[in-house]
Amino acid sequence: MPVIPSGRALLDPEPLLRRAGLALDMRYADLGAGMLGHFVLPASQIVGPAGMVYAVDILKSALASIESRTQLESITNVKTVWADLERPGGVKIPAGTLDIVSFVNVAHLLVGGSIPIQEAMRLLRSHGRVLVVDWDPSAGSLLVSSAHRVASDEVKAKFLQQGLQLLDEFSAGPQHWGLLFRRP
Repeated sequence: MPVIPSGRALLDPEPLLRRAGLALDMRYADLGAGMLGHFVLPASQIVGPAGMVYAVDILKSALASIESRTQLESITNVKTVWADLERPGGVKIPAGTLDIVSFVNVAHLLVGGSIPIQEAMRLLRSHGRVLVVDWDPSAGSLLVSSAHRVASDEVKAKFLQQGLQLLDEFSAGPQHWGLLFRRP
């Protein structure tokens, strides 16, 4: 029986966050954080106690899971935010206050409309960055149906249409692609 990689073997958040430029004392939001907060918890260590990490999701159960984990691990620089990324102003974080935002495994939202990208731009400071990571349609996998995979070129086109600058395009792991943008 083949071994199916999972967790950090499949997608290691720390090097991806560092590649995006996340560093000590920064403010970061994971837009669509999910149940595990896979990017949230490593980000909280990178930004340190004076930094701030926002775990943003529409599922209250996902936010409760992240809150529980941060309490168990005594992490004090993570704040959960219930939000609808597909609604203008749907993320209740002050505009222009974040250094980096990420969209991980939610590319279907990004190609479905421009509002999530506009929300990211609203939240970012001037020259803030957007990290986008998602399943590669060309990588065969039993984990995610090909119908749920979006090509990086589709996402890249959407961000460029919104006026963001492409900084980097890379392989984010054996099953993922990555894109890094900067707000002008």
